[in-house]
Amino acid sequence: MIKAYIRWIGNLSRLFAILSTILIILAMLVVCQMILMRYVFRVATIWQTDFVVFSATAAMFLGAPYVLLKGGHVGVDVIELLLSDKSRARLRLVGAMLGLIFCVIMLAATWVQFHEAWAGNWKHSSVWAPPLWIPLLALPAGFAMLCLQYVAQILVLTMPGMHAVVHDPLAVVPAVSQNQSNVKEYPR
Repeated sequence: MIKAYIRWIGNLSRLFAILSTILIILAMLVVCQMILMRYVFRVATIWQTDFVVFSATAAMFLGAPYVLLKGGHVGVDVIELLLSDKSRARLRLVGAMLGLIFCVIMLAATWVQFHEAWAGNWKHSSVWAPPLWIPLLALPAGFAMLCLQYVAQILVLTMPGMHAVVHDPLAVVPAVSQNQSNVKEYPR
């Protein structure tokens, strides 16, 4: 059941990454359309800037769980490299738990903001004036998915044998070919 949860959350994170990619592509196409309309046809643009800002922001929040899944975040591992394997595992677990706590807090805060925008029928202050709950929905959705992904990561870190279930960003990769005797291994 735990393996199924980890796989399901990993697949859902991948789906969010696809959605995030689509949003970035749409934002780029709209920027091109906006440039064409403004500078070639001399026509005013109304909705394009807001769409690009909203879709790029949504892409960041919706793509974050996939980045966590793949271990693609930027980090400084100087301290981690000095620790033993057991201490390194504890540090990763503490980091994942702190990340989960932060994401739960942000989920609550962004849900309140989303709900107020929806219940209050908030509109953006631009000429286009889209309902604000639409772009704000990406924030609690992204943080909810990050919470689920952090739980999966904590399960992978605490349960033996779970590393094989998903791509393991914490695996050790040799720095040089295997046939050299003085090869030192560095974590990814």
